Amino acid sequence: MKCDSTLYRAAPPSLAVKPRLIRHLFLPPLIIALMIGLGYIGFWVSEHYGIRSLSENGQRQLELHARAVESEISKYTYLPSLLELESSVSKLLGGPSPELRQTVNEYLEGLNRRSRSRAIYVMDTTGRVLATSNWRDVDSYLGEDLSFRAYFQNAVRGQPGRFYGIGSTSGEPGYYLAHGLEEHGKIIGVAVVKVRLEAMEERWQRARLEAFVSDENGIIILSSDPARRLKSVVPLSDETKEKLARSLQYYWFPLNELQPLAREKLAEGEEKLTFPANSELVSDEENISYLSQTRPLSDTPWNFTLLTPLQDLRREAINQGILVAVAFALVAFLLIAWNERRKVIATRLAAREALQEANNQLERRISERTTDLRASNERLKGQIRERRQAEETLRRAQDELIQAGKLAAIGQMSTSIAHELNQPLAALRTLSGNTVRFLERGQLDVASTNLKTINELIDRMGRITASLRSFARRGDDKGQASFGKAVDAALQLLGGRMESAQLHLHRNLEDVQVLIDQTRLEQILVNLIGNALDAMQSQPQPELWLEGEEFDGKYRLRVRDNGHGIDAEARKHLFEPFFTTKPGEQGLGLGLTLSASLAAATGGHLGVEHPASGGTTFVLSLPLVSPTPAEPI
Repeated sequence: MKCDSTLYRAAPPSLAVKPRLIRHLFLPPLIIALMIGLGYIGFWVSEHYGIRSLSENGQRQLELHARAVESEISKYTYLPSLLELESSVSKLLGGPSPELRQTVNEYLEGLNRRSRSRAIYVMDTTGRVLATSNWRDVDSYLGEDLSFRAYFQNAVRGQPGRFYGIGSTSGEPGYYLAHGLEEHGKIIGVAVVKVRLEAMEERWQRARLEAFVSDENGIIILSSDPARRLKSVVPLSDETKEKLARSLQYYWFPLNELQPLAREKLAEGEEKLTFPANSELVSDEENISYLSQTRPLSDTPWNFTLLTPLQDLRREAINQGILVAVAFALVAFLLIAWNERRKVIATRLAAREALQEANNQLERRISERTTDLRASNERLKGQIRERRQAEETLRRAQDELIQAGKLAAIGQMSTSIAHELNQPLAALRTLSGNTVRFLERGQLDVASTNLKTINELIDRMGRITASLRSFARRGDDKGQASFGKAVDAALQLLGGRMESAQLHLHRNLEDVQVLIDQTRLEQILVNLIGNALDAMQSQPQPELWLEGEEFDGKYRLRVRDNGHGIDAEARKHLFEPFFTTKPGEQGLGLGLTLSASLAAATGGHLGVEHPASGGTTFVLSLPLVSPTPAEPI
């Protein structure tokens, strides 16, 4: 019996790959979308029920603290009417005299001390203060005209005067309770008690409670947060602000509006408020939200507001949302891992065979590679020997080039050096002849002066030749150099050129010790200063700046001239060997190359800058021996 081969034919590759491709493309985004959706639902549900729970607890807190405020206010309401029982007060209002005023002042002072109020005072029907408890103070109310105050205007008409404001005399905020004093059914004066309510704010702060009280104008008069005080919780028109300013109820405060970023009404007397992070009220890095609950206070037109922060609730809701999303992701991951493990087990046997074959091939390749590496190692050892020989040859050649550069610099300076030596020689010839004649004449003092001058000239010639000998000798690879001594030696060698060019030198550097051979440092400075002199040959007023500074463990010297500068094309080849912009007989093109090489060999650097004002600046940086610089020279 013959089998039909079409029954066992494999599926086309496109049909086999397509479901897997679809699964890889769409499954991860689908899982992520479900995680985000379920996490948001968990967050919303947790926040909703959390706010409901906070609202129920906040209502109890609101009622408790509102009653405390009402109790604090009501315990002083009897005090103004108490003054009607004092006969001395009635006599003072009937006929003021110094003796009666003193008696009432002392009575009010004692009453104020016993009641622990801020101040108690009596006014006549015109609003003039006749007696007060603070009559001893510098800012006493005695004699003040307070007829413009609303509490006086209400009390003089027989109505209760209840008023919160800032005192026009002392500038202190307080709650004023006023009562019209009657005699035979006629109001003869007004008694006022001023009470400070800041003790409630302190209690709120100690209890870490966020709350405030707003008055009939919507102005916050008491607050656990001082930044909220005297701000408006309702929009105020310009006309209202002007009216309040004229009344001086809040003194001269601007009464800015307390504006939240977002406001969401939840129920009657309940809101969700969000304040910005950069406001003066909030110090957290993120915006902060509150559950605001408000209740009117009995016997006053005031409102008490309790603010409950929602940060903890929001963080808990976020954690709940994250927990839901993570739980879903964990379940999805377990399902995917179980499916992938099933596939892995199915392919592990085939992979084991492939691994064994790959291992055999790897061993063969390792054996071949080991043989190649041995041969390469032998070739590399030979190259290393050749390179060491080449480096030794290069170092000797570099030393010869350095010495050649020195001799070339000495050759360029030979004319100025000859001029430096000819002057003292000519002076020696003249002075010696004169000295002989003075000795013959017996003028010993003049002869002695000439001999001293001759001695000084000989010392000068000795310094010139010593500088030449020091500059011409070979330097060592390592050593320490004095920067000030090297600059002096370079200027001594180039003194003739500088004098003939009438150069103006600006020198501002320190005598520090740097890690370089003294002779090599002098050679670098001679090259840099000599190049500056060459660049300023056509300058009618040449100037040279030598400025040094310590920077990051190195000493940096700037050699700047006001010459013609370097063109853009020459800048590209400035440090290349045998490149020079001078005529052939004036330079070999090795000065800057050797100087940069000498600086780099000690861990330093030689660079160039091109100031916009003109000229050229070479910057030499060398490592310091000691980080503490010496005195400026």
